[in-house]
Amino acid sequence: MARLTNKVAVITGGANGIGRSIAEAMAAEGASIAIGDIADDAGAETVAAIEASGARAVYRPCDVANGADIKALIEAAIAEFGRLDILVNNAAVAIGGMPVHEMTDAQWDRLIATNLSSVFHGCKHALPHMIAAKSGSIINMASAQGHVGLDGWTAYAGAKGAIMSMTRQMAVEFGKHNVRVNSISPGTIATPMNEKVVADLGEHVAKAWVLMHPIGRIGKPEEVAEAAVYLASDLAGFTTGIDLRVDGGLTATPRFLPDLFKPDDA
Repeated sequence: MARLTNKVAVITGGANGIGRSIAEAMAAEGASIAIGDIADDAGAETVAAIEASGARAVYRPCDVANGADIKALIEAAIAEFGRLDILVNNAAVAIGGMPVHEMTDAQWDRLIATNLSSVFHGCKHALPHMIAAKSGSIINMASAQGHVGLDGWTAYAGAKGAIMSMTRQMAVEFGKHNVRVNSISPGTIATPMNEKVVADLGEHVAKAWVLMHPIGRIGKPEEVAEAAVYLASDLAGFTTGIDLRVDGGLTATPRFLPDLFKPDDA
């Protein structure tokens, strides 16, 4: 029997990258999927791929920096599928590569709204339904960045660290309602977001990423998706309040490799 049969999952940032892999993996395990994203064409393509596999899916435009959009996404999922079992707070932006004192207020505000406040709004609007059902699994996407430092990414690390703290707190607070709350900390994963980081900062960053991971490569979105499926499933019924590191050993080794962060002719 599939691990998520008859469950309904809401996934933010589900049109591309890790979010799309989670959506497809959960659909393959029997879940109905509601995807929220700002990439409308990619969202429609993901829904079409899921439906072609025989599962059910819907897409709704959702800017997670806007709490009303997240509320509407959750309400649309319940209207379409009749329930809510799983929430994956996945959407994020990568803003960094500069010392924190050079970051603008606008950059900070956008990062916090998209990467952190979105988790608050997702949980705020999902929890009443899960508490009423006396069942639910919330998965918050953290990051290896919240465990180990890297020059230029203070704000991003701060948001991801806060997500892990919120996750632990909610696991304690809502366990009595049989609502489990966990986070996942990916290492560097081959996603469009990270491709943009390389495009912005240079190919030397991609080379550094590989050497940072003891396993000798960066990760695949499907590997993070498998972790999310496990945490969402009843097999993880006694698992709450954890941060699952899917990072190729990145956080187990020193991360800063200064000779690789500048081109050879710098």
